[in-house]
Amino acid sequence: MKVMVAYASKYGATQGIAQRLGKVLDECGYEVDVVKCADIDRASGYDAYLVGSATYEFNWRKDARRFVERNEAELSAHPLWLFSSGPLGTEQVDKDGKDVLEGARPKQFAEYSDTLHPRGMQVFRGAYDPDKIRGADRIIAWMPAIRDILPKGDFREWSAIDAWGKSIADDLQSADARP
Repeated sequence: MKVMVAYASKYGATQGIAQRLGKVLDECGYEVDVVKCADIDRASGYDAYLVGSATYEFNWRKDARRFVERNEAELSAHPLWLFSSGPLGTEQVDKDGKDVLEGARPKQFAEYSDTLHPRGMQVFRGAYDPDKIRGADRIIAWMPAIRDILPKGDFREWSAIDAWGKSIADDLQSADARP
């Protein structure tokens, strides 16, 4: 069974998550291609898809949104999972007591849920290294109000990413996952 893991990443954290998911699926016996959304026009020839993006201001990156729009028919006809990365830090709940990962769901999860019917949607924590920031983001990142509130570090929870990848592999093995 062939699986595509397509991603849009700005500074590499989401790319790392996509690569890790691809590795987990590969180790479970699937033929996996991990590709940038911007590098592929048409997604065809795969039995299942995972699509993910970094999230900024509750939106997926443009490359991921365009990829989904171009390939809506193909994606909706096969088993599909969506993932996102973004929240920084280790807090489980925000100041209002709400789940941080649930609160970081991109708008696209709700939009794509109705049209693509994904089997699962997951938000993962991201990473932030101010030394990697470039372009206009660098100006914003060094503003004292923003610089002081953004926790620095790699907050990706590899065990959660591995577990989600294994649950996808298990789902693909079930008879009803076959296209």
